[in-house]
Amino acid sequence: MAVIAIEEHFTSPQLRKLIAPREGPIQAMLDNASTRLIKDMDEGGIDIAVLSENNPAAHNLDPETSVTMAKASNDFLHAQIQANPTRFKGFAALPLPDPKAAADELERGVTKLGLLGAMIMGTTKGQFVDDKKFWPVFERATKLDVPVYIHPSPVKPALAEAFFKDHGAALQGSPLGFGLETLTHTFRLITSGLFDQYPTLKIIVGHLGETAPYTLWRTEHNLEKVMKLSKSFSDYYKTHFWLTTSGAFSNSALACAIAEMGVERIMFAVDWPYINNALGTKWLKAAPISDKDRALIFEGNAKKLLKM
Repeated sequence: MAVIAIEEHFTSPQLRKLIAPREGPIQAMLDNASTRLIKDMDEGGIDIAVLSENNPAAHNLDPETSVTMAKASNDFLHAQIQANPTRFKGFAALPLPDPKAAADELERGVTKLGLLGAMIMGTTKGQFVDDKKFWPVFERATKLDVPVYIHPSPVKPALAEAFFKDHGAALQGSPLGFGLETLTHTFRLITSGLFDQYPTLKIIVGHLGETAPYTLWRTEHNLEKVMKLSKSFSDYYKTHFWLTTSGAFSNSALACAIAEMGVERIMFAVDWPYINNALGTKWLKAAPISDKDRALIFEGNAKKLLKM
């Protein structure tokens, strides 16, 4: 049984120079993913990592710069995959400030560089991608039959001020804020009508759905009182979404996700370098599920969805 992890990150040199991320041990790992990640993969028992540019990728740049930087990132990623073809695969970074160029870059990434889909790093300059101006990206993903992975981004400043001002950065990021942003983002995709327009579109969400499996019934029950959808809310979610375990190594959360989505919709991920690889593999190897289900989560489901 191979172990495939599909939310693992890197920083390309061009974006590193332009955005100048905060220095520190995490950034050093991102800068040296081609060597450090393989070492950590070996130590953690991971065979293949599907890489994506670190947040915020090219999302918050002006359109012209975003196009240049996304292309450079994807070319860099392609070179890393070519140098380590048995260990690395990748998701394309997209220049979402220019949605038409983003759709074209997705197609280039898939058809020319062999990438497996795209990673969208949350909002783009504060805008959710359910806005119809971004729909060309989803149209192209549907045409190419590749998934789009929705990754967290920081909540909008006004929301951060309202929700977290008395708690500094303690809750604003991954402890709570990121999950709120992504849960909102993915639910908005459903209520926007996106999946009626593109009925075979595939979306991946990390962190076991950012509590979505836990709240689907309540959301559906209350939403149907105020909004008419062509299908039930949970039908949309269970048809169009796949979840990963990234940074959510909980037996009870996994049980809920499997119960709601079916084990065929769950894939393994770690969220390197923010989470230790061995923590993830050790957890899933000991999780109270069948060996058949374990193999699907570690390997089979990703191979099927990503056509690996």
